[in-house]
Amino acid sequence: MSGMSGVAGEDNIELGADDRRRVRRRSLRLLKTLAGPIRGRLAGTALLVLVSAGARATLPLLVAWAIDSMLPRVIDGDLAALGFVGGAYVATAITAGGLLGVYTWAAANVSQAMLLDLRLRVFRHTQLLSLEFHETYTSGRVISRQTSDLETLRELLDQGISQLVSGIAFVLFTAISMFILDWKTALVVVGAAVPIAIIFRWYQVRSELVYRESRVFSARVITTFVETMTGIRAVKAFRREAAGDEKYTDVAHEYRDNTLRSISLFGILQPVLMLIGNLTVAAVLLVGGFRVLDGSLAVGALIGLLLTAKRVFQPIEAIAMFYNSFQAATAALEKVSGLLEERPTVVEPARPQPLPAAEGAVEFKRAVFGYGDGPVVMEEFDLTIPAGQTVAVVGQTGAGKSTLAKLIARFYDLTAGELTLDGVDLRDLSQDDLRRAVVMVTQEAFLFSGSVADNIALGRPEATREEIVLAARAVGAHEFIESLPEGYDTDVNKRGGRVSAGQRQLISFARAFLADPRVLILDEATSSLDIPSERLVQQALERLLGERTALIIAHRLSTVEIADRVLVVHDGRIVEDGSPSELIAAGGRFTSLHQAWRDSLT
Repeated sequence: MSGMSGVAGEDNIELGADDRRRVRRRSLRLLKTLAGPIRGRLAGTALLVLVSAGARATLPLLVAWAIDSMLPRVIDGDLAALGFVGGAYVATAITAGGLLGVYTWAAANVSQAMLLDLRLRVFRHTQLLSLEFHETYTSGRVISRQTSDLETLRELLDQGISQLVSGIAFVLFTAISMFILDWKTALVVVGAAVPIAIIFRWYQVRSELVYRESRVFSARVITTFVETMTGIRAVKAFRREAAGDEKYTDVAHEYRDNTLRSISLFGILQPVLMLIGNLTVAAVLLVGGFRVLDGSLAVGALIGLLLTAKRVFQPIEAIAMFYNSFQAATAALEKVSGLLEERPTVVEPARPQPLPAAEGAVEFKRAVFGYGDGPVVMEEFDLTIPAGQTVAVVGQTGAGKSTLAKLIARFYDLTAGELTLDGVDLRDLSQDDLRRAVVMVTQEAFLFSGSVADNIALGRPEATREEIVLAARAVGAHEFIESLPEGYDTDVNKRGGRVSAGQRQLISFARAFLADPRVLILDEATSSLDIPSERLVQQALERLLGERTALIIAHRLSTVEIADRVLVVHDGRIVEDGSPSELIAAGGRFTSLHQAWRDSLT
């Protein structure tokens, strides 16, 4: 079974304490694995941050030193003291500013390395997941993980983390400098940590849920948009523009309202931090002022304390900005780490059994199948398809015809029993051997952006142009391809926009024939063809499938005419099995289906 927890909990905004801890651990593990390969660069960046923050925190100390120690010497005529302290201040300022620029550049390089690694992981992992995942996890949500969520993480990693580390280091060094100047007055600033901690905790509790909602609402917006644009022909055909607009407006309003809630929370956090900062500076001035009056504190030290008290709250506000980004990024990281936690249901065997030259004999033994944890959809059955036999599978919609095809293609594994190819269990075959031996052509006939030739050569990228043309000729696609603007070099654009549905199907047939599998599965593959094209393809099938094992699933019973054998599937069971003539004579379900098809032609 796959780890479908990410799918099942995708829209589960309210999480229990145990679930929250589990999700946090999962997210931290992901960050740790991303940071592992660049530990050296991270350490170097951290060192730059510490030195830069220390230099900036030293500036108020130099000011206090200049006023209390150097100014009297200047008044006494020692101008060298002015040059010395001025030079020290300028050198420290240049060091702080220069290192700030260097570590900002270094931090950006580190974050981009982590993001590149994560982006590639998401793409590769999503490709490797089994068909079961992709049939339950909508494409819009997958796109959201790769776009919106990773963009949120980019904003955090590019600036947020460097601001956080820099801010914390600066606060620490500034606090040390305050204690160096006067520990009693410094305690006033330390006391401000209590209300700051309270307001941060208040913000954390309320914003965590809001930002988790944000990732869900963002995914819903993307999913609704992608589904509408993907199905735009159906939208136009059934005039569903108004309904689509209403649905999209609802999810867009949810997203907007959620964003306003997050802004409102931050709109309380930031002013409160500013208020605490200003009150703390006033308290330092009051306490320090009285101490200057009684002679226990120098004027320069007071000025230095005021500068540090004011500056110490600048990074705290930056940290608050970081925390705002951090909450959004944490929610995004939860979704991405959840996706990466998914596990394929169809896995590569640890020690695959080689099958370099398959013959094409397929056999089911005591086979049982159900999707995931759901009920059984195909009850226990046995089925043997000899090598080279062409088998047509017919039955009502939902009977289990496509399920049978997906099992042979190993898009799914049996719940119980065995499924073998030439006596080897499919679960013991490597994916390379299996995909070389078994090819499935579906009703969708998806074409990738690129040339017609590239699409035909999908299963055999090394094929020559002559081999590509021969495959197209075999299925009757050569003539219409030659009529395209650039022939075989014509770019079909996204989803094969320059060719018709029937032409896309012919290209997919040419693709399958060029791959030269021993077992060819056609799942409703002639549904997009007109009658002349279908007859042309059937003629090609008769010529090219003589030595192949073929499983043909179709509603059009004209395809049955080229079959050696017919399987009638009903409610997940094979209820009839025989040659077309035998089943017609038997007077069963196939007889009724065949008669209905003949009546439809008159």
